[in-house]
Amino acid sequence: MGFNLKMYGVVCLVLLPVFLSQRAEAAAVISIDFGSEWMKIGIVSPGVPMEIVLNKESKRKTPAVVAFRDGVRTFGEDAVTVGVKIPKSAYKYLLELLGKPFNHPLVSAYKQRFPYYEIVESERGTPEFVHDKDTRFTPEELVAQLLAKAKEFAEVNHGQQISECVITIPGYFNQAERKAMKEAAALAGLNVLQLINDYTAIAINYGIFRRKEINETAWHTLFFDMGAMSTKAALVEYKTVKIKDKGYVETVPQLQVIGVGYDRTLGGFEMTLRLREHLIKAWEANGGGDVRASPRAMEKLLREAERLKIVLSANSEHYAQIENLLNDKDFKHLVTRVELEALCADLFARVAGVVQRAVAAASGAGGGAKLVVAGGASRVPAVQDALRETVGHEPSKSINADEAATLGAVYRAASLATGYKVAALNVRDAVVLPINVVFTRGTNVDGSDRVIKRVLFGPMNPYPQKKLITFNKHTSDFSFYVNYGELDHIPSNELASIGPVNISHVVLTGVSDTIAKNTGDNIEHKGIKAHFTMDDSGILQLINVEFVAEKTVTEADEDKDSTLSKIGSTISKLFGTDLDSDKPEEKTEEKTPEKNDTLKANETTSEKQNATEQAESKPKAKVIVLKEPINAEETLQNLLPLSTEQFKASKTKITELNTIDKKRVERETALNNLEAFVVDAQMKINMDEYAECGTPEQIEEITKLCSEISEWLYEDGYEAATEMFEEKLALLKDKTNSIFYKHWEHRERPDAVAALRNMLNSSQEFLKMAKNFTKETNAERDVYTDVEINVLEKKIDETKTWLDKSVKEQKALKKNEDIKLTVDSIREKMHGLDREVKYLVNKMKIWRPKKPAKTDNKTETVIENEVKTDEEVKTDDMEGKVEAEKPVVEVEDDSGGETETPQLADGNVEHSEL
Repeated sequence: MGFNLKMYGVVCLVLLPVFLSQRAEAAAVISIDFGSEWMKIGIVSPGVPMEIVLNKESKRKTPAVVAFRDGVRTFGEDAVTVGVKIPKSAYKYLLELLGKPFNHPLVSAYKQRFPYYEIVESERGTPEFVHDKDTRFTPEELVAQLLAKAKEFAEVNHGQQISECVITIPGYFNQAERKAMKEAAALAGLNVLQLINDYTAIAINYGIFRRKEINETAWHTLFFDMGAMSTKAALVEYKTVKIKDKGYVETVPQLQVIGVGYDRTLGGFEMTLRLREHLIKAWEANGGGDVRASPRAMEKLLREAERLKIVLSANSEHYAQIENLLNDKDFKHLVTRVELEALCADLFARVAGVVQRAVAAASGAGGGAKLVVAGGASRVPAVQDALRETVGHEPSKSINADEAATLGAVYRAASLATGYKVAALNVRDAVVLPINVVFTRGTNVDGSDRVIKRVLFGPMNPYPQKKLITFNKHTSDFSFYVNYGELDHIPSNELASIGPVNISHVVLTGVSDTIAKNTGDNIEHKGIKAHFTMDDSGILQLINVEFVAEKTVTEADEDKDSTLSKIGSTISKLFGTDLDSDKPEEKTEEKTPEKNDTLKANETTSEKQNATEQAESKPKAKVIVLKEPINAEETLQNLLPLSTEQFKASKTKITELNTIDKKRVERETALNNLEAFVVDAQMKINMDEYAECGTPEQIEEITKLCSEISEWLYEDGYEAATEMFEEKLALLKDKTNSIFYKHWEHRERPDAVAALRNMLNSSQEFLKMAKNFTKETNAERDVYTDVEINVLEKKIDETKTWLDKSVKEQKALKKNEDIKLTVDSIREKMHGLDREVKYLVNKMKIWRPKKPAKTDNKTETVIENEVKTDEEVKTDDMEGKVEAEKPVVEVEDDSGGETETPQLADGNVEHSEL
């Protein structure tokens, strides 16, 4: 499905309401849809709700390729061009190597597909490219350079620094692969807000345009995404849920991934490889020679096969054509769509399995879900047919197959970034690779250790989420493993691609000592608890391990153990008396017969009363939870992260490359600027209109200087330093500036003079009209005073006289002499005249007739358009509110508001440009 620019504009307009507000201080954030073959960048910045970032060729997607040739690093299309000529110098399909050990089956497949790369095992046990004898690159370093380039594209397009991003990854990525992507982003200088599964980003893009359709009744959509290297399907549920936030319960729309299926090796690139093999056989059948021995020829065939595959998606047949494929021989061969489908028949048969596994993982939920397709390879007609047969209805193409993930991810970035408020959409992803905790406890009958397995995150468990595992039977130091488990839902051919199933080994120490410190009759052990979390990026972390017990205490015990009780006890010991000693106080009491009789008479009553009082005064029991941390040492078992030293070394390597690129760009810019200016100066100096603006000596000097610089550039100037180019450019500009300036003045002056004369004519016409609105000529409409009329008339006369004189003087000068009448001086005169006229025009707009004077016995004082009695004047004078010398009149401006027009004491008007 081709991209429709008009439709994209509609999409942007529809999306505006979901961005509720953006603070001015909000920083721009980006999304990077980093695929095996392409990378696309989305951006959200203040005033720009959501859009795709264009690269330097003004294209919406960039090949994920970085190349090195003759000390020059290139990216994208330029790197692809280098790859055709020198295949081993251009690095591509790097996502397939990220976070994998050297002996991984996908690494072996990569080496077979691209035999011209020299790939060795690094110190960490990962693959590493040998670029030359002094330089090696890890996949993380190469991916980091591409991510940094994506960041640069966004910064250049929007003129501000970028530091935060959301990056898409395949949903089947394991823990090591996810961590490797975050390391690459850190090397690129990016703070990753979230690693988001690509199908989840697509689901977000789909959901934000259908928020009004999401309600308490769940509905489902099945997303199918076939890219260059892999295929994914995800069943997503949309419904509203209640979420408590800051004490308030809010109903928000939510998308939750409930089923996922995938095939790591089913993608468009595999079709391209098979089509290339078909072309190789056609070449060999015609006696073309051993094309497999030439990496350059193989790359040409690969590019032609990719082009041919795309064309055959819309046509039934097409010719493959390559000029000078090998040994100066051209290649041309007709390929039909039927042939392509026959070559890839087994691949198309695997499409149904991906969809079926996604539905099965949802445990029967999602019946009647609509199928929505994304990904470039999903455009292949045979893939569409397989999907149609599998789901029983026509696949929907309602989203942009190329950019849906990018736009969904950038929406997520805006919701996570500071300074943006977007319409709420709760996102719950699902665990694709389940995780277990494995430990030993006791022995079996045969004497072997008894292995216990506990599910930590099961298949399709939602995340982000926190989990804990409790160890109840361990009383001494022990250890446990965190492994991938419960993998029955994953096909056998995919199990090998997971890599090592052991994630980490955790050793707990100090257990027995901790338990011993927390033992007593009133203490009940609750076990050793290990707390885990799986964050938004799907990365598992061990938060902490602690011993937990419950202690039963009375209120008296609690008071005794309290800090205040301990302080009181200490004070009592310091200032103790005989009453505070351990010896109990002895008390004796002499009883009289009368007293004894009274005691006997009330014996029964006293016993009952004492029993009741004792029951009421019995301390209440309370349970206190005791927690104490346990030392936990975690060791990763599959792929170690970059050490501090390794990270610094990789960062230094990338920084040096960036510095080289920056200096190269500066040098190229300086060289181009010098070359362009020399050519421009030579051309202009040879034109009469420029030559007559300088003296013969100046023209000769400039001509000679241009020739010298041209010859210098042609001979050995291209090897000069940047500073030399800048110095020669500055020298040439210094020699030519006066001539170019005079030419510009002579060229622009006639228009400026004509504009001033037109203004003078208009001003004179206005002056004639204004004279009819003075007190002498029109008593009822005395808008202007004589002073104002005289000021304008004087300004017109002065300007006209100055112009006539200056034009005459300028005409008497030669063009190469100093300018007498400059364009700036004309503009200054126009500005002064315009200000005077505008003031009078404004006064006409705001003028109001005077109020009629009252005719009673009171004496009245008239100030401009205001009428006040003597009594009011006295009051105002006392309060300092009336200034007779400088009255203020309230007027209305064009906008309907109020302003003030001050007048000077001498009667002149203080003009201001309105």
